[in-house]
Amino acid sequence: MKYSAQKGTKDILPSEIHNWQRAEKIFAEVCHSFGYEEIRIPTFEQTDLFARGVGDTTDVVTKEMYTFEDKGGRSITLRPEGTAGVVRSFIENGMTSLPLPVRMFYNITAFRYEKMQKGRYREFHQFGLESFGAKGPDIDAEIISVVDVFFKKMGLKNIGLHINSIGCPNCRNEYNKLLKDYFRPHLAEMCEDCQARFEKNPLRMIDCKIDGGKDVVKNAPRLIDHLCDECKEHFEGLKARLEAIGIEYTIDPNIVRGLDYYTRTVFEFVSENVGTQGTICGGGRYDGLVGLMDGPETPGIGFAMGVERLLLEAEAQGVLEEKPSYVRIYIASMSENARIEALKLCNKLRLEGIGCETDMAGRSFKAQMKYAGKSGVPFLAVIGDDELANGEVKIKDMAEHTETPVKLDDFVEYCSQNIV
Repeated sequence: MKYSAQKGTKDILPSEIHNWQRAEKIFAEVCHSFGYEEIRIPTFEQTDLFARGVGDTTDVVTKEMYTFEDKGGRSITLRPEGTAGVVRSFIENGMTSLPLPVRMFYNITAFRYEKMQKGRYREFHQFGLESFGAKGPDIDAEIISVVDVFFKKMGLKNIGLHINSIGCPNCRNEYNKLLKDYFRPHLAEMCEDCQARFEKNPLRMIDCKIDGGKDVVKNAPRLIDHLCDECKEHFEGLKARLEAIGIEYTIDPNIVRGLDYYTRTVFEFVSENVGTQGTICGGGRYDGLVGLMDGPETPGIGFAMGVERLLLEAEAQGVLEEKPSYVRIYIASMSENARIEALKLCNKLRLEGIGCETDMAGRSFKAQMKYAGKSGVPFLAVIGDDELANGEVKIKDMAEHTETPVKLDDFVEYCSQNIV
């Protein structure tokens, strides 16, 4: 039987993993520089956590979750995103009593049964960040700044920030009435999902993937034009802070979140490069979520970023890096005694943090030399009985085609100073 990776999954190969590791390293460093600490949450949770934390009217919950019954008869779901698990951990582990705001970031795999597209998988990876306990626009600007700094550190350009405000439950309730009055005469021409959303969640009709391009949706009343005074003040405060720190933005009324616990600021970072347009990162406030999940009323805000989409953008912009040379020197051996000496030297080099390699496959000396040439190793040393007798070995610089004689007793020290 021939096995292959499951549809919607992807192997991350040794030839490409270095760019994943680079992105992970930069993301962690940027988060740390803002005072965020890493959290690691379980891959699966009880299903109800996501029904409440993601929303039981969302496509993620109704159509895309990987849900199963475990051997104890419990309904379990592979996480489709990170926020719900982080909120659960925030409450369960008593972090509500810590000095606020509590800042956390994560690097996770997530799972959604959705239609395959370029950069979109059923098992995918996310960078994410959550902050709890700050209700003003300062933390909104800080969260957005984390993404902005991260993109700059990655070398990415032409990624625009789109912002919107979806108000609070009070102004949104009034807006939903207005939206229903507007959409009611047009319901027959809208998709089945929008017809269902009309009663439960009319705000989500604005970002419908099917009806979104229709004039009836484009001309719908804008929530940002119907904010209460407090929500207007919050949004103006966010804009002022973004301008103060030099982050350009576009106000995009079509960015919405359809659930009541999402409030005020929502944002997306969208590629403006020809051929790769699309959302790379999305986030916003969820001031009602901690309370909804039986914790104390605590404001929250966060974002999630698809790593696959991020790296596709990095590739399109030409900012991916070449695979580094982890192995700095290959030690070829010409006899049994030389083979043992090569193993000893490799062990000493690795203790000094120097990547090295010697033959593990019983190759002839000629085959070892051929292997070293193909591997692209920058330095080569050859040890035979003559070298052992003389206590000296020559180190060849493969790029410069030069050789340097080195005493065996000085071999490790020389490598530490010259080939790292």
